[in-house]
Amino acid sequence: MTHVIAQPCINVKDKACVDVCPVDCIHGKDTDPQLYINPNDCIDCTLCVDACPVNAIFAEEDLPVGWKNFTQVNRDYYSKS
Repeated sequence: MTHVIAQPCINVKDKACVDVCPVDCIHGKDTDPQLYINPNDCIDCTLCVDACPVNAIFAEEDLPVGWKNFTQVNRDYYSKS
């Protein structure tokens, strides 16, 4: 299991989650529409969940049905890097 950043982050990109991540697994460029969690580095500490002001971060299995595609969106971001 990993955590996933979903639709509420789009065009918001509040970086409070980045500041609390102990393994530095949340990234996104200024030109990206959202931030992304690296599924290979996430340790499921949940600190980012509490820090997110727009409730955009979910455990993979808890993603709302309409946002399930964001699991792949986050993975794809890191496969391009």
